[in-house]
Amino acid sequence: MNDPIVAANPAVLAGLDNYLTLPAAQQPTWPDASAVADVRAELATLPPLVFAGEVDILRERLAAAASGKAFLLQGGDCAETFADATADRIRNRVKTLLQMAVVLTYGASMPVIKMGRMAGQFAKPRSSDSETRGDVTLPAFRGDIVNGYDFTSEARTPDPKRMLKAYHTSASTLNLIRAFTTGGFADLRSVHEWNRGFANNPANERYLSLAQEIDRAIKFMAACGADFNELRTTEFYTSHEGLLMDYERPLTRIDSRTGNPYITSGHFIWIGERTRQMDHAHVDYLSRVRNPIGVKLGPTTQVEDVVELIERLDPNREPGRLTFITRMGAGKIREELPKLVEAVRDSDANPLWITDPMHGNGMTTKNGYKSRRFDDVMDEVRGFFEVHKAAGTFPGGVHVELTGDDVAECLGGSEQIDEASLEERYESLCDPRLNHMQSLELAFLVAEQLAKR
Repeated sequence: MNDPIVAANPAVLAGLDNYLTLPAAQQPTWPDASAVADVRAELATLPPLVFAGEVDILRERLAAAASGKAFLLQGGDCAETFADATADRIRNRVKTLLQMAVVLTYGASMPVIKMGRMAGQFAKPRSSDSETRGDVTLPAFRGDIVNGYDFTSEARTPDPKRMLKAYHTSASTLNLIRAFTTGGFADLRSVHEWNRGFANNPANERYLSLAQEIDRAIKFMAACGADFNELRTTEFYTSHEGLLMDYERPLTRIDSRTGNPYITSGHFIWIGERTRQMDHAHVDYLSRVRNPIGVKLGPTTQVEDVVELIERLDPNREPGRLTFITRMGAGKIREELPKLVEAVRDSDANPLWITDPMHGNGMTTKNGYKSRRFDDVMDEVRGFFEVHKAAGTFPGGVHVELTGDDVAECLGGSEQIDEASLEERYESLCDPRLNHMQSLELAFLVAEQLAKR
């Protein structure tokens, strides 16, 4: 399964470099081209972060979800930071995703594919190349992989050496994730243990009640002689937006078994709403690799866009190859999504449809914080299920920005986070995330919607 991927062979990979002849949106302006070349060369010599065999298994899992036999749970930070790549914070994110997956699995009686926006989500698209404060204009913050958040010339100057830091931070994060998910931490016989360290609240109390039901069921089955070795570990995949070409290209390798190219920076790579232009670099490049590919679709997406994306990214109609991640906004999903779903339903394609209920619901509070209303997030999820039920198609997953920490960034939820709370516990450098309690609340809603199908 984990057959190594050989070092990139320029002759074999020459076709991939067609992207260099195309426009590439959302790329930083590096001040020193030779320094970028040096970093790219070093990245190309480093070991792959993920393996071809793992990617192939994920594609099989996603194919099952696209056919209605599994559900994808994808979540993590809006933008990872080097400072937050600590054992405690990584563990809390993993625990939150494991808890959400248990809620979904038990509530919907369906396998759940667990995937983190982790170990690579360091680059962020921006609406402008620069940021102005007062009389000072500096490059926009494009994520820790490019430059620093502090509003100084030194911090905001793009530094290609940050790509090496992103690689090594991803490697250590992956190492910890694999230890957690294969070393006993993810054992389903200990579901009640995952709540330790989190504050008492209604969502946690509901989870504990569910955990007790699972615990009783497992004890009953054990008394009947069932073998629970498969409950000790779980599969866990990593994903990020494939945004920064100077990072993704050197980490693309050739599988020694098949000769196919794989991006080895993560298992699943998606194309953002700002970079899905058909004649640009990102669509061209990702059309040539074997990873399962996601594409974000906003409310302005037309049926022709979806049809062309399918032709470009999944011409062979391969199960598990293509995932559409819809981000319409609560007020538009019931109006804009049906035409896309129905057109694909009536074609020969079978992509996986998942919802991102976060990005279409952004707002700025009166006290100046970027936020989202939790009620809007929940309503977009409901709308996503309603659209698929009406079309007779399967709502195959959810993609959320979340953290396992006790932050206050999205308004509302059962703990009634208000604008004053944002001033006390807002930590995100980019977009607002669901905290642990809101994440569990969302999981229970999704489980209820799946159970109604």
